[in-house]
Amino acid sequence: MRINKFMSLSGYWSRREIDRFIEAGLITVNGQVCLSGQEVSLEDTVLVKGQPIPEKEQSVYIVLNKPPGIVCTAVRSVKNNLVDYMNYPVRIFPVGRLDKDSQGLLIMTNDGDISNRILRSEHNHEKEYIVTVSEPFGDDFLEKMGRGVEILGTVTKRCAVTRISSDTFRIILTQGLNRQIRRMCKELGFYVTRLERVRLMNIMLEGIELGAWRHLSDDERQTLFTALYGGTKTASPV
Repeated sequence: MRINKFMSLSGYWSRREIDRFIEAGLITVNGQVCLSGQEVSLEDTVLVKGQPIPEKEQSVYIVLNKPPGIVCTAVRSVKNNLVDYMNYPVRIFPVGRLDKDSQGLLIMTNDGDISNRILRSEHNHEKEYIVTVSEPFGDDFLEKMGRGVEILGTVTKRCAVTRISSDTFRIILTQGLNRQIRRMCKELGFYVTRLERVRLMNIMLEGIELGAWRHLSDDERQTLFTALYGGTKTASPV
Protein backbone atom coordinates (compact mmCIF):
# COMPACT_ATOMS: atom_id res chain seq x y z
CA MET A 1 0.00 0.00 0.00
CA ARG A 2 1.05 3.64 -0.33
CA ILE A 3 3.33 4.99 2.36
CA ASN A 4 0.74 7.52 3.60
CA LYS A 5 -1.88 4.86 4.33
CA PHE A 6 0.73 2.43 5.69
CA MET A 7 1.91 4.97 8.26
CA SER A 8 -1.50 6.44 9.12
CA LEU A 9 -2.74 2.96 10.09
CA SER A 10 -0.36 3.15 13.05
CA GLY A 11 -2.66 5.83 14.43
CA TYR A 12 0.36 7.94 15.29
CA TRP A 13 0.34 10.56 12.52
CA SER A 14 -2.20 12.16 10.24
CA ARG A 15 -1.60 11.94 6.49
CA ARG A 16 -0.81 15.66 6.38
CA GLU A 17 1.97 15.13 8.90
CA ILE A 18 3.26 12.19 6.88
CA ASP A 19 3.30 14.32 3.71
CA ARG A 20 5.38 16.92 5.54
CA PHE A 21 7.82 14.23 6.72
CA ILE A 22 8.19 12.93 3.15
CA GLU A 23 8.79 16.41 1.75
CA ALA A 24 11.46 16.99 4.39
CA GLY A 25 13.17 13.67 3.61
CA LEU A 26 12.59 12.38 7.15
CA ILE A 27 11.20 8.97 6.11
CA THR A 28 13.35 6.14 4.75
CA VAL A 29 12.31 2.78 3.27
CA ASN A 30 14.99 0.10 3.45
CA GLY A 31 17.61 2.77 3.97
CA GLN A 32 16.53 4.94 1.01
CA VAL A 33 14.77 8.30 1.31
CA CYS A 34 11.05 7.74 0.74
CA LEU A 35 9.37 9.23 -2.33
CA SER A 36 5.88 10.70 -2.40
CA GLY A 37 3.30 7.98 -3.14
CA GLN A 38 5.85 5.18 -2.70
CA GLU A 39 4.44 1.67 -2.26
CA VAL A 40 5.55 -0.30 0.80
CA SER A 41 4.75 -3.63 2.47
CA LEU A 42 5.06 -5.16 5.93
CA GLU A 43 8.42 -6.64 4.90
CA ASP A 44 9.93 -3.20 4.30
CA THR A 45 11.87 -1.34 7.00
CA VAL A 46 10.26 2.07 7.38
CA LEU A 47 11.95 4.61 9.64
CA VAL A 48 10.81 8.10 10.65
CA LYS A 49 13.64 10.39 11.69
CA GLY A 50 15.74 7.24 11.99
CA GLN A 51 13.28 5.51 14.32
CA PRO A 52 10.82 2.65 13.64
CA ILE A 53 7.09 3.36 13.53
CA PRO A 54 5.68 3.00 17.07
CA GLU A 55 3.29 0.14 17.71
CA LYS A 56 -0.37 1.07 17.27
CA GLU A 57 -1.92 2.49 20.41
CA GLN A 58 -5.43 1.77 21.60
CA SER A 59 -7.82 4.02 19.68
CA VAL A 60 -9.00 7.26 21.26
CA TYR A 61 -12.07 9.23 20.16
CA ILE A 62 -12.79 12.46 22.03
CA VAL A 63 -15.19 15.35 21.45
CA LEU A 64 -13.87 18.69 22.71
CA ASN A 65 -15.73 21.98 23.06
CA LYS A 66 -12.83 24.14 21.88
CA PRO A 67 -12.73 27.63 23.34
CA PRO A 68 -11.68 30.66 21.29
CA GLY A 69 -7.95 31.35 21.38
CA ILE A 70 -6.84 27.69 21.16
CA VAL A 71 -4.99 26.83 17.94
CA CYS A 72 -5.98 23.63 16.11
CA THR A 73 -2.56 22.04 15.92
CA ALA A 74 -0.65 19.25 17.61
CA VAL A 75 2.62 21.13 17.08
CA ARG A 76 3.74 21.97 20.60
CA SER A 77 5.98 24.84 19.54
CA VAL A 78 2.83 26.79 18.59
CA LYS A 79 1.51 28.91 21.45
CA ASN A 80 -1.90 27.81 22.83
CA ASN A 81 -1.81 24.51 20.89
CA LEU A 82 -4.40 21.78 21.48
CA VAL A 83 -1.96 19.23 22.90
CA ASP A 84 -0.80 21.44 25.73
CA TYR A 85 -4.35 22.65 26.35
CA MET A 86 -5.79 19.14 26.78
CA ASN A 87 -2.67 17.57 28.32
CA TYR A 88 -4.01 14.13 27.36
CA PRO A 89 -1.73 11.18 28.29
CA VAL A 90 -1.83 9.64 24.78
CA ARG A 91 -0.76 11.50 21.64
CA ILE A 92 -3.88 12.74 19.83
CA PHE A 93 -4.57 15.22 17.02
CA PRO A 94 -7.60 17.14 15.72
CA VAL A 95 -9.84 15.92 12.91
CA GLY A 96 -9.86 18.97 10.68
CA ARG A 97 -9.70 22.49 12.04
CA LEU A 98 -11.55 25.27 13.76
CA ASP A 99 -9.77 28.58 13.35
CA LYS A 100 -8.30 30.22 16.43
CA ASP A 101 -11.18 32.67 16.90
CA SER A 102 -13.90 30.01 16.53
CA GLN A 103 -15.26 27.65 19.16
CA GLY A 104 -17.21 24.44 19.45
CA LEU A 105 -17.07 20.80 18.49
CA LEU A 106 -13.72 19.28 17.59
CA ILE A 107 -12.97 15.57 17.33
CA MET A 108 -9.61 14.55 18.80
CA THR A 109 -8.19 11.11 18.00
CA ASN A 110 -5.07 9.03 17.38
CA ASP A 111 -6.80 7.22 14.49
CA GLY A 112 -5.36 8.63 11.26
CA ASP A 113 -7.62 6.56 9.02
CA ILE A 114 -10.89 7.74 10.56
CA SER A 115 -9.64 11.33 10.37
CA ASN A 116 -8.99 10.97 6.63
CA ARG A 117 -12.41 9.41 6.00
CA ILE A 118 -14.24 12.20 7.83
CA LEU A 119 -12.34 14.92 5.99
CA ARG A 120 -12.76 13.60 2.43
CA SER A 121 -14.96 16.22 0.75
CA GLU A 122 -16.48 13.75 -1.73
CA HIS A 123 -18.25 11.98 1.16
CA ASN A 124 -20.30 15.11 1.93
CA HIS A 125 -20.21 14.67 5.71
CA GLU A 126 -22.30 17.32 7.44
CA LYS A 127 -20.87 19.98 9.76
CA GLU A 128 -23.30 22.30 11.51
CA TYR A 129 -22.53 25.79 12.83
CA ILE A 130 -24.25 28.65 14.61
CA VAL A 131 -22.95 31.99 13.36
CA THR A 132 -23.45 35.56 14.56
CA VAL A 133 -22.52 38.46 12.30
CA SER A 134 -21.83 42.14 12.86
CA GLU A 135 -25.29 43.47 11.96
CA PRO A 136 -28.82 42.27 11.14
CA PHE A 137 -29.27 40.62 7.75
CA GLY A 138 -32.15 40.14 5.38
CA ASP A 139 -33.55 37.00 3.82
CA ASP A 140 -31.55 37.69 0.67
CA PHE A 141 -28.37 37.08 2.69
CA LEU A 142 -29.62 33.63 3.73
CA GLU A 143 -30.61 32.83 0.15
CA LYS A 144 -27.18 33.80 -1.20
CA MET A 145 -25.35 31.84 1.50
CA GLY A 146 -27.42 28.75 0.74
CA ARG A 147 -27.04 29.05 -3.01
CA GLY A 148 -23.26 29.35 -2.87
CA VAL A 149 -20.74 32.19 -2.66
CA GLU A 150 -17.64 32.66 -4.78
CA ILE A 151 -14.52 32.46 -2.58
CA LEU A 152 -10.99 31.17 -3.16
CA GLY A 153 -11.60 30.85 -6.89
CA THR A 154 -14.64 28.58 -6.58
CA VAL A 155 -18.34 28.72 -5.72
CA THR A 156 -19.20 27.01 -2.44
CA LYS A 157 -21.54 24.04 -2.49
CA ARG A 158 -25.23 24.59 -1.85
CA CYS A 159 -26.01 24.33 1.85
CA ALA A 160 -28.87 24.61 4.34
CA VAL A 161 -29.07 28.02 6.05
CA THR A 162 -31.80 29.04 8.52
CA ARG A 163 -32.36 32.15 10.60
CA ILE A 164 -32.09 32.02 14.39
CA SER A 165 -32.37 35.77 15.09
CA SER A 166 -31.84 39.10 13.35
CA ASP A 167 -28.04 38.65 13.33
CA THR A 168 -27.57 34.89 13.90
CA PHE A 169 -28.07 31.89 11.61
CA ARG A 170 -27.53 28.14 11.46
CA ILE A 171 -25.60 26.67 8.53
CA ILE A 172 -24.88 23.05 7.54
CA LEU A 173 -21.86 22.54 5.29
CA THR A 174 -20.62 19.46 3.45
CA GLN A 175 -17.25 20.95 2.50
CA GLY A 176 -14.43 22.54 4.45
CA LEU A 177 -12.67 25.33 2.60
CA ASN A 178 -10.24 27.44 4.60
CA ARG A 179 -12.20 29.83 6.88
CA GLN A 180 -15.17 29.13 4.61
CA ILE A 181 -18.01 30.68 6.60
CA ARG A 182 -16.04 33.79 7.49
CA ARG A 183 -15.03 34.27 3.84
CA MET A 184 -18.61 33.71 2.62
CA CYS A 185 -19.98 36.29 5.03
CA LYS A 186 -17.26 38.80 4.20
CA GLU A 187 -17.98 38.42 0.48
CA LEU A 188 -21.59 39.39 1.23
CA GLY A 189 -20.59 42.36 3.36
CA PHE A 190 -20.79 40.92 6.88
CA TYR A 191 -18.20 40.28 9.57
CA VAL A 192 -18.46 37.16 11.75
CA THR A 193 -18.38 38.01 15.46
CA ARG A 194 -19.05 34.50 16.81
CA LEU A 195 -18.76 31.09 15.14
CA GLU A 196 -19.55 27.84 16.92
CA ARG A 197 -19.56 24.31 15.48
CA VAL A 198 -22.34 22.32 17.14
CA ARG A 199 -22.35 19.06 15.14
CA LEU A 200 -20.06 16.88 13.03
CA MET A 201 -21.97 14.04 11.35
CA ASN A 202 -23.74 12.29 14.28
CA ILE A 203 -21.59 13.83 17.01
CA MET A 204 -23.30 16.65 18.93
CA LEU A 205 -21.79 19.37 21.12
CA GLU A 206 -24.80 19.60 23.41
CA GLY A 207 -24.03 19.04 27.09
CA ILE A 208 -20.30 19.80 26.91
CA GLU A 209 -19.25 23.01 28.63
CA LEU A 210 -16.90 25.37 26.83
CA GLY A 211 -13.34 24.07 27.25
CA ALA A 212 -14.47 20.62 28.44
CA TRP A 213 -14.28 17.28 26.62
CA ARG A 214 -15.50 13.67 26.83
CA HIS A 215 -14.94 10.33 25.09
CA LEU A 216 -17.43 9.32 22.43
CA SER A 217 -20.05 6.88 23.70
CA ASP A 218 -20.31 3.33 22.34
CA ASP A 219 -23.43 4.32 20.38
CA GLU A 220 -21.74 7.40 18.92
CA ARG A 221 -18.71 5.41 17.80
CA GLN A 222 -20.81 2.66 16.26
CA THR A 223 -23.00 5.14 14.34
CA LEU A 224 -19.88 6.99 13.17
CA PHE A 225 -18.13 3.77 12.08
CA THR A 226 -21.25 2.60 10.23
CA ALA A 227 -21.33 5.87 8.27
CA LEU A 228 -17.59 5.73 7.49
CA TYR A 229 -16.94 2.00 7.08
CA GLY A 230 -20.33 0.39 6.64
CA GLY A 231 -20.15 -0.93 10.20
CA THR A 232 -17.03 -3.06 9.66
CA LYS A 233 -14.71 -1.13 11.98
CA THR A 234 -14.57 -1.82 15.71
CA ALA A 235 -12.50 -0.07 18.34
CA SER A 236 -12.25 0.40 22.06
CA PRO A 237 -11.43 3.75 23.67
CA VAL A 238 -8.52 4.27 26.03
